[in-house]
Amino acid sequence: MATPPTTATQAPPRRERRERLDRTARITVALLFGAWLVDYVDRLVINLALPSIGREFALDRAEQGLAVSVFFLAYALCQIPGGLLADRFGAKRTAGWALLVWSVFTALTGLAASFVLLLVVRFLFGAAEGIFPAAAMKAVSERTTPGQRMSANGLVSSSNALAAVVAPALGAPLIVAFGWRSTFFSIAAVGVLVYAALRLWLPGPTQAAPHTRPGTGGVRTLLGSGVMWRFAAMFFGYDLIVWGLNTWVPTYLNDERGLSLTGAGAAALVPAVVSALAAVAGGRLADRLGGRHGLVVAPAMAVTSVGVLLMTSVHSPAAFVGWLTLAAAGAGLSFMPIFAVPMRSLPAELAGAGSGMIIFGGQLAGVVAPVVMGALADAVSFRAAFAFLVVGATLAAVLSLTTPQHTEAFLAALHRRRPAAGAEIDKELA
Repeated sequence: MATPPTTATQAPPRRERRERLDRTARITVALLFGAWLVDYVDRLVINLALPSIGREFALDRAEQGLAVSVFFLAYALCQIPGGLLADRFGAKRTAGWALLVWSVFTALTGLAASFVLLLVVRFLFGAAEGIFPAAAMKAVSERTTPGQRMSANGLVSSSNALAAVVAPALGAPLIVAFGWRSTFFSIAAVGVLVYAALRLWLPGPTQAAPHTRPGTGGVRTLLGSGVMWRFAAMFFGYDLIVWGLNTWVPTYLNDERGLSLTGAGAAALVPAVVSALAAVAGGRLADRLGGRHGLVVAPAMAVTSVGVLLMTSVHSPAAFVGWLTLAAAGAGLSFMPIFAVPMRSLPAELAGAGSGMIIFGGQLAGVVAPVVMGALADAVSFRAAFAFLVVGATLAAVLSLTTPQHTEAFLAALHRRRPAAGAEIDKELA
């Protein structure tokens, strides 16, 4: 059987003209930005609360890491089902109900009376949040053209980095003043308000969802595709870095550098802002390059590796923040290019399932990173724990260079055929 061409033989697409977002796309970006912001603040606040939770329930660092990882286990398991639900029932309905249900479990986190109950609530919270990402990406795909899709998603995804500013800026003072339990109640109330805004004002789709051609296999072909799982593995490498840093930097600064909880939150301000800007830039680059993620991800991951290796070797908090900012910039720049080729290439009716598969790979990293790094910090040192993140950077860089770099090669790999008739294959995007 003929095999798809290697990355080295793929002809680069011509540079594409950047398209402006229309009114529907702008409203969609604004509302989903708000929903994603709440999504990430909800999950990040527990990282700030870990020292308090650890003292209350007498937990070591590995157990504290488990409180984070159990969320990601459920979150990862629900990515593909979330995409299938969005494809079946609609992106708006699926995303809205996910937001409402996870807000309920955010509030219930503050009522957990034991460590076991906390784990149960965080698992269910993760399941509810896990339904959301693929539905949100599908909502953007249905309201944008292929040429503006990654730019729009980059703007939406910059909320993830901004949440790293908002969570400590709001969460740390609330935890200090009122305790960790009350903080979760307050954030849950904001989630309900954002749910109402999403239900009321999210516009209807503007891009018709085409039917898959007979013989392509639809979702079954997607789930059995090796190339899709390679993109998922690339996102695993990326998210190993993101969730490792988000989980353990506040604790490291508090325990090892002697910063207060609010001081640790302030230290994360510059890296988070830089990461948000890098995510927007990465989305625009992905659109301008017509995919070709290897040109962005491989060098960006090299920069990130330097940052995570050097940030614990310096003595001043300012130097630590400088190297952390470098690592965050490289990671942020890589985010949207990882999704670019699949999300530009798949028909809208498979956008939910496809994005769910890739996000599933990333969220498995959220299961691995907190526990492994917590165990390394206990058994060896925080320096060893952060050095572990180079594994993720290396994986993402290697896969970025060995996966299809544009639509024709991606579709050929997806359907296990040679991209002989480029024009005919491109019609599958219509």
